[in-house]
Amino acid sequence: RYLGLITDALSTLDRLEALHPAYSRLFQERGHCQVALREAEPAIAAYLRAVNLNHALPASWNALQKLFRMAGRAADAEMAASHVAALAKLPTEIVTASSMFADGEIHPAEAIVRQYLLKHGNHVEGMRLLAKIGMQHGVLDDAELLLESVLALAPDYQAARYDYVRTLLDRQSYVKARQELDKLLEVEPRNRSYRTAYATTCVGLGEAERGIQLYRELLAEAPAADLHLSVAHALKTLGKREEAIDAYRHAAALRPSYGDAYWSLANLKTYRFGDAEIARMRVEEASPTTALVDRYHLCFALGKALEDRAEYAESFLFYERGNALKKSEIRYRPGPIERNARLQASVCTREFFAARHGAGCASAEPIFIVGLPRSGSTLLEQILASHSQVQGTMELPEIPRIVNELRGRELDDTNPRYPRVLAELSAADFRRLGETYLANVGVYRDGKPFFIDKMPNNFRHIGLIHLILPNAKIIDARRAPVACCFSNFKQLFASGQEFTYGIDDLARYYRSYIRLMDHWEAVLPGRILRVQHEDVVADLEGNVRRLLEFCGLDFEPACLEFYRTDRSVRTASSEQVRQPIYKESLDQWRHFEPWLGPLKTALGPLAETAKSQ
Repeated sequence: RYLGLITDALSTLDRLEALHPAYSRLFQERGHCQVALREAEPAIAAYLRAVNLNHALPASWNALQKLFRMAGRAADAEMAASHVAALAKLPTEIVTASSMFADGEIHPAEAIVRQYLLKHGNHVEGMRLLAKIGMQHGVLDDAELLLESVLALAPDYQAARYDYVRTLLDRQSYVKARQELDKLLEVEPRNRSYRTAYATTCVGLGEAERGIQLYRELLAEAPAADLHLSVAHALKTLGKREEAIDAYRHAAALRPSYGDAYWSLANLKTYRFGDAEIARMRVEEASPTTALVDRYHLCFALGKALEDRAEYAESFLFYERGNALKKSEIRYRPGPIERNARLQASVCTREFFAARHGAGCASAEPIFIVGLPRSGSTLLEQILASHSQVQGTMELPEIPRIVNELRGRELDDTNPRYPRVLAELSAADFRRLGETYLANVGVYRDGKPFFIDKMPNNFRHIGLIHLILPNAKIIDARRAPVACCFSNFKQLFASGQEFTYGIDDLARYYRSYIRLMDHWEAVLPGRILRVQHEDVVADLEGNVRRLLEFCGLDFEPACLEFYRTDRSVRTASSEQVRQPIYKESLDQWRHFEPWLGPLKTALGPLAETAKSQ
């Protein structure tokens, strides 16, 4: 463009767009080229595309202001001028970091905004940007605290409050999110983003039918692939399989590269893709314009589709590629988790528990099912939830929330405040935490005497659970090591479980889990029931009776016909637990045995046994 070679410049931008279709500054540059050619309307279209991708582009807003005035579009010119003025009021560092963040340059954006805040102190827009970076990295506790601080400084900042809602939803804090949405909707009752988030809170709080109704009202106003996906997810939790499939297909039809729609079909576990669908997925996965998030969703979906066709070699390649792509966007580190497990064992000794005997809340209502994902925990939950006295809820976020509260804003993960802070708490503190837990999960309950909390990673916090709820039942859902790890490797999780996207990380996490569970069983003898998935499949009735006896419940035949129980199930196994048990599923991993040598090596001696004793 500087050389006056505008045609060549536009051709180069076309090639750039094919590789990076969401890069805002390429559209800004295209606008500059169109201005050089004196083509006002194409220039306006290019600049608008740029600012829709990235609001922090002063040059684009300036250009739009001038072009709109020349075109006689006074209202649009004033809108552009307001953006120019708003950006001019912000420090250059914040504008630069905001622009970089919008274009995916997250790490340099974070460095700039952190340096600015360290030097200049609180700045509402800088803190909001840092919170958004935290949301991108999955550091949700920091994002939540930052946004609370922003709203304390600027309570009428609607955009920041909506960011706060999104963070709360990611943390499954649905009650709090709904309270914040009520404030937003009072100001803008027709805002689609707020209404969509409200529907999400309904589904999260177990009001799936209400959520579906709200999503469909939004779809009636304007079609959107993500709304069809949300409807499908809600229908899936209710067991409405065919309606869910139809909604997932609508989502894929609206956006052919929508990887999440295809993966969601695969994640039903019982769905089988046709030839045309597989061909379409292959094309979209191979396209250079397909976004990373869609690409790895498509890889996992193709892995499942080909596995169902017994094309195991290519299936494994797609699983492997999907995991590598997913791992490229996360920052999982096994060290802090392993260090925390060692600290749990050093703090929570048998003597430590004996000295605090009688502390905590005496309620025996909770039944915790812990373990690794894909270990058969949803099956155990469905069996217990089929009992007339037990309610199945969901993977409740309350124990992780209490852990975050106890952890505080620690900066040194080599000497974390939690779990050593447990030694500083009194019997009254433990009782208060137990009572708070029960109060906060009450929204998920419907009056039955007992309820299930199936958050799998709570195994890391069994010491805390025992201290605040000493009469709660704790069940360890266990599955054969290779089968469990490979099942996780094949699974793309909606959020969390970042240890599952690499063979070494998986094996390390499994080994750490076994060591910590061995510790809990040693220091809390008789307090944890280990249930082996393979044993449940081999002898359903014997293990159902064992489960019920441990929970102090009378035997009910409905627990043997768990697949007939009509309830919301939100995990990856939701469709599988609506069917009778079939033993053929136990050895499915063996089809991939030729490629699992690295996993067996990483598991060490654990891999040599059919199940971990």
